[in-house]
Amino acid sequence: MAMLSIPSLADASASMIPEYPDAVAVTLAMRPLLHPMFQTLPEGISEFTFANIYLFRAGHNYAISRLPGGVLVMLGRDEDRRFFMLPFGLPDKLLLATLMIDHGRMKCVSTSQKPLLEDMGFVVAEDRNNFDYLYLRQELAELTGRKFQKKRNLIKAFINNFQYEGRPLLEEYVPDALGILEAWREEHDSPGDYIAAREALEKSEELQLCGGIYYADGLPAAYSLGEELACGTSFVIHFEKALNRYKGLYQFVNQAFASIIGDPYTTLNREQDLGQEGLRHAKLSYRPTGFVEKYFATKGCY
Repeated sequence: MAMLSIPSLADASASMIPEYPDAVAVTLAMRPLLHPMFQTLPEGISEFTFANIYLFRAGHNYAISRLPGGVLVMLGRDEDRRFFMLPFGLPDKLLLATLMIDHGRMKCVSTSQKPLLEDMGFVVAEDRNNFDYLYLRQELAELTGRKFQKKRNLIKAFINNFQYEGRPLLEEYVPDALGILEAWREEHDSPGDYIAAREALEKSEELQLCGGIYYADGLPAAYSLGEELACGTSFVIHFEKALNRYKGLYQFVNQAFASIIGDPYTTLNREQDLGQEGLRHAKLSYRPTGFVEKYFATKGCY
């Protein structure tokens, strides 16, 4: 995997990023520098977009630093467990060993990084709970065949019971989407990704996120929000919220969004299941065409 170094430090946004071991929190002002770099990544790891890093900066305690040679490293902490990520390429073995000592493990190792790390003697382990689910966009839009019969029945139930309308999630509809999010939060015991989802709506223009909003009997009922990745060949759905009171709504939104997003997106990335059994079952029921595989790397046994 080729390394991507940052532009000249004469660039104001690049100069915001200090040399390792110093690090700074990710800010919206870094988007002009980081967003184009993330867009060049071909493997389509859902964590590796500027919007995802920015929106989940608090949940994962993200910070960013610059290694000797200009390679950028993302540092983080999940509860009391530190980690680092190298979306733009690997530094030399000595620097990697230093990062392993300082931060314990490397997360979101890509399939192309895996053999390189193993060749350097690091231990690489599969992170199945964080595999991204990939679906053929056209297959989700059409839902043909016996394998999708239950999905079609649920969509039919929604269509037969409610007057529905879908619109692009433009700025004028953000208040309605926020209302959906608040109602969704009231339906769930855990906040889940509520904080990130709310900020994503509030800053959708700055982050250039796009999606759709759906109405049932004239009331806001569901929305999807995401962005392109994998060099523009795939679209990742970062957030999808629908209200439980409308039977078949989630299935309807899934198909409707796949129908309108169109070319050039060959696949839809619906992110990971986080090891949750119910979520895994639901994602598998849509028959993914494959996964964006991810791994952990450590200097010893994980």
